[in-house]
Amino acid sequence: MASQLLLLAFLAITCSVAFASDPSSLQDFCVAEPTSSVPVNGHVCKDPKLVEANDFFLSGLHLAGNTSNPAGSKVTPANVAQIPGLNTFGISLVRIDYAPGGINAPHTHPRATEILTVVEGSLEVGFVTSNPENRLISKVLQKGDVFVFPVGLAHFQHNVGNGNAVAIAALSSQNPGAITLANAVFGSKPDISADVLAKAFQVDKNIVFDFQAKF
Repeated sequence: MASQLLLLAFLAITCSVAFASDPSSLQDFCVAEPTSSVPVNGHVCKDPKLVEANDFFLSGLHLAGNTSNPAGSKVTPANVAQIPGLNTFGISLVRIDYAPGGINAPHTHPRATEILTVVEGSLEVGFVTSNPENRLISKVLQKGDVFVFPVGLAHFQHNVGNGNAVAIAALSSQNPGAITLANAVFGSKPDISADVLAKAFQVDKNIVFDFQAKF
């Protein structure tokens, strides 16, 4: 009997780890209440009696984002911060605009897998597998093509067409997060030691200082 209980406990722990994700909804909805001071993993629920249609609504995703920046791209999010009704549902959306030659720089989403659809233009996309292989898996997408970026892996998009490009991506989290690798490494506050970065990238410290100054 003791061994059976131990096995059941082990299976319970294993399953809880295997299915770790956004909080599961235990009611019809749990509209986020951002003004609450109660600390929870996610957001406190708004009183259901005060919920209205606008809690589940966002307008303007048809509008092009401003790509006048060094990367030549703009991500317009539709996550729980913009749509409180997404709270506990484990899903969100972004629109990404790219100028000719623009990139969505290498980044990761620590809490979500992403599925991207090209709405207009041509995009070179790819992700890199984890250590030790660090294998690049990439493809050039055309209008209507779909590509998946696995959760937590570094990935990118690059507009390789002659005109502007647009993509819509869905993510398996109400708040997927984004870690842009260059910003995290060279733009941390305070700075990561130049000695550490110089050794990690096998470059002179002056090159590290130059990169840090850009971020």
